[in-house]
Amino acid sequence: MKIEIRLAQLAERLIVRNLMELYQHDFSELDGTDLDDHGQYGYYDLDCFWIKPAWSAYVIKVDDKWAGFVLTNDEVHTLGNTCAIVEFFVVRKYRGRGVGRLAAREILSQCPARWEIRVIQENQAAQAFWESLLLTAWPAGYQRVLVNSREWHGPIFSVDTRTTAPVKLQAYPGQI
Repeated sequence: MKIEIRLAQLAERLIVRNLMELYQHDFSELDGTDLDDHGQYGYYDLDCFWIKPAWSAYVIKVDDKWAGFVLTNDEVHTLGNTCAIVEFFVVRKYRGRGVGRLAAREILSQCPARWEIRVIQENQAAQAFWESLLLTAWPAGYQRVLVNSREWHGPIFSVDTRTTAPVKLQAYPGQI
């Protein structure tokens, strides 16, 4: 299985937008969002991820097939954090195969910062994913706090990737 994680090119905005629809479809089970009058969920403004300097869109491909995306920016809710993973999606076909773990490790490692990952309280699977990944890769450099503020309600994971390299990835049967 060949996994590729890279910055999305401007010409790939529509692909990320289409993947976002799949992501929001999955997410609607947790947040109750309905389709709009056009049969779409929509996303406020994906173009920002190609325009703003501290915002980035990444694409994930497996064996040259679209497999997900990651959106990052500098809008943080925890003092001391400088970057945030704001959206993270892996197509169902590739979940549980190590694709998400590799993508997250790659982005967090290649962009050294004090990272923040916010997860809604209802998303138990995402909480377990980030807890496992961060505990395994940066056992001494991460923390989880529960925030209840006007801007955010739920867990926020923080990890400092500036000074600590991730622990070497262990391969499991069927995972990369």
